[in-house]
Amino acid sequence: MLDPRLLEILACPQCRGAVEPNADHTRLVCRTCRLSYRVEDDIPVMLIEEAESLEGDQRDDA
Repeated sequence: MLDPRLLEILACPQCRGAVEPNADHTRLVCRTCRLSYRVEDDIPVMLIEEAESLEGDQRDDA
């Protein structure tokens, strides 16, 4: 589980908006960009190029 203090300071690297963990804390989700970032061994991988679009959403990298 991610440290709550870390969650307070993390932001989406694309829009700088808030991110929130999913139910099992394996991903951080940005609702604004509709992207999710994986968490590996309690370390968030906050790279835009490694983010995944949320279901049903098309991502525009331009």
